Amino acid sequence: MTMSIPPGSAVRTSGHGWLVANIATVTGRNLRRLVRIPTLVAFATVQPVLFVLLFTYAWGGAIHPPGVSRYIDYALPGIWVLAIAFGASQTGVALADDLATGMIDRFRALPMARSAVLAGRVAADAVRNLFVLALMTGVGHAIGFRFHAGPTAALAATGLALAVGVAFSWIFALLGLLVRDPESAGIGGLLAAIPLIFTSSTFVPLSTFPGWLQAFAHINPITVTVDALRVLCLGGSTSTYVWHALIWIGGLVAVTVPAAVIRYRRTTAA
Repeated sequence: MTMSIPPGSAVRTSGHGWLVANIATVTGRNLRRLVRIPTLVAFATVQPVLFVLLFTYAWGGAIHPPGVSRYIDYALPGIWVLAIAFGASQTGVALADDLATGMIDRFRALPMARSAVLAGRVAADAVRNLFVLALMTGVGHAIGFRFHAGPTAALAATGLALAVGVAFSWIFALLGLLVRDPESAGIGGLLAAIPLIFTSSTFVPLSTFPGWLQAFAHINPITVTVDALRVLCLGGSTSTYVWHALIWIGGLVAVTVPAAVIRYRRTTAA
């Protein structure tokens, strides 16, 4: 899909409004592409549902975390992060595909902000993540999940999960720009996410890990964010957990956003 400028129209090429309009246009383009490709819609819908059902019913009878009566209450915040991380790998795939197919060259020919290509991709993925979170929560609710800390904490948990998704999207955007190959970007994204997720508190308490692994698991950013989401869903003292998660998310975004923008400019200048 290309974007065109009406003949004879004046084109603004500076200002915050111009940048926001560019980001909105690219976001719309990415969302339309998502809904027009049936396989993308299917994966965005079926995979999260399978995650909720399979992990709950395959492991729920064997794992009994302290402080919860139903495993789904413990597991769903972690499954949110799992689904968001796996979905965010498509950010890198999409950017690498745009580079390989020449779509980025078309963007370069338009009077638009270069950063809008990256920001529009991340914004579209945030919208997709909101849909995925709603879908997973609905399925989880049908099999017993409940928010125990009230509606305000539930909204905060949703916002934090979306922030995690934004951080992942920028990380994988940078990866896609570095490898410039869709298949490599997809595989690389999964290879980066899987070890972090399965060495965290996503599915089991850290006390079940061997001692040498617990040291890493406690500082794993996935553990920090999942624990913050879990206390927002289950209740309890949230300030320490949430602040630690926000620090991790803010730090990752502060590093990856400028790195991705710099890499994009160097790639498209070549």
